Amino acid sequence: MDKKVIRDVILSTVEATLDAQLKAVKKLRQGKEEQKPSRQGMSQIDMVYDILKRADKELHITEIINRIEAVHGVRLERESIVSALTKKIKKGDRFTRTDKNTYVLIKG
Repeated sequence: MDKKVIRDVILSTVEATLDAQLKAVKKLRQGKEEQKPSRQGMSQIDMVYDILKRADKELHITEIINRIEAVHGVRLERESIVSALTKKIKKGDRFTRTDKNTYVLIKG
């Protein structure tokens, strides 16, 4: 490899690293620490299941979404998750609805 190409690659790498560090420092100054999801690769339905299992009681969809954001660091779209839950309930898969937009895990 040409010395100029090697130099450019090294400088680009250092520049990208410094840029990432600067962004992290700016977030810390603003009090915005990055929250990492507790588990990566979980589906939305798996996150709902996890939250309902932890709660061990029925929860309204708003509370489910808020807890998912707090625990997994992901903000779910209300309509999307309600639709997915409705499909799971029709199949008898893991969830049941106890009231309007209120869900619980099927016992057993």
